[in-house]
Amino acid sequence: MAEPALRGWPAEGRSTLSLTEKIAPYMAIARLDHWFKNVFVLPGIVVAIYADHSLLSLTLLRDTAIALLAMGLVASSYYVLNEVLDAPFDALHPLKRNRPIPCGRVVVPIAYAEWLVLGTLALLVAASVNHRVLAVVTALWVMGCLYNIRPVRTKDRAYLDVLSESVNNPLRMLVGWYCTGISVLPPASLVAAYWMVGAFFMVVKRLAELRRIDDPVRAASYRRSFLYYNEERLFVSLTYYAVAFGLFFGIFLVRYRVELILAVPFIAAFIAWYIHLGFLPDSPTQTPEKLFRQRGFLVYAIACVGVIIGLLFVDLPQIGEIFVPTIRTGVH
Repeated sequence: MAEPALRGWPAEGRSTLSLTEKIAPYMAIARLDHWFKNVFVLPGIVVAIYADHSLLSLTLLRDTAIALLAMGLVASSYYVLNEVLDAPFDALHPLKRNRPIPCGRVVVPIAYAEWLVLGTLALLVAASVNHRVLAVVTALWVMGCLYNIRPVRTKDRAYLDVLSESVNNPLRMLVGWYCTGISVLPPASLVAAYWMVGAFFMVVKRLAELRRIDDPVRAASYRRSFLYYNEERLFVSLTYYAVAFGLFFGIFLVRYRVELILAVPFIAAFIAWYIHLGFLPDSPTQTPEKLFRQRGFLVYAIACVGVIIGLLFVDLPQIGEIFVPTIRTGVH
């Protein structure tokens, strides 16, 4: 499939721009507004503190701030690479065609340098926390390369595109977990649940994009995985990821914190509401950084987080008594 041509500004037009106007496109492709996704680091911190209350300290606050900076830098590095390599395909998207690179407002070699500088800074900042955080941030940077760069370019491969991008979710959690200074591995069931819910979010986004474009040929030109995807396949896969998330999270709560059973109805409603948002015309799930405009959903999401955190730290022995096993192996 041939890559489409990009629109561009005449070279003589660029020379008349002010310094701010020249820098602005490079700031835009770094997507600083996406740094909010670093909130996915925080559950790792919360669970680590639940496992060991002594981890809570002023040092943790400092290391959390440094880790969040490293995460922002590695994310921006990833986004710059994504913008450069996706520009020919973004030119075919009804909204993304107005991004700086398809419009010709960015000099591509400078953008590549921006990618490398941001990535290097991210690794240097992560190394100042500890070697485990450095290892995870390095893994995030590598996954960004595998997702975007040929011949691997996992974003072009159905299902693998979702799984390879959503793996950033548990990696973010691991940054939070390890920036506390804890050295043991986090619960595997929680890591898997975090991965599956990330995949769920990504599939809803794919479904919303497909419905927004509403043209199979144009959709496949924009995103090659759409050569295979259709609404039915995407809905089946989002169901799979939602169920897998629920099962892994259930394993975690039964093994580590049975009080979290009380959060299940709230989490289920969150999942259902997010699917509903995915089916809205011009769905906000296409650009998750703008979900804050869905005020009711945002308030509910914050309330869910509050319920989960509360149930982590408030003991309710009655819950354990209600859900005590009534059948044991070896009993006749």
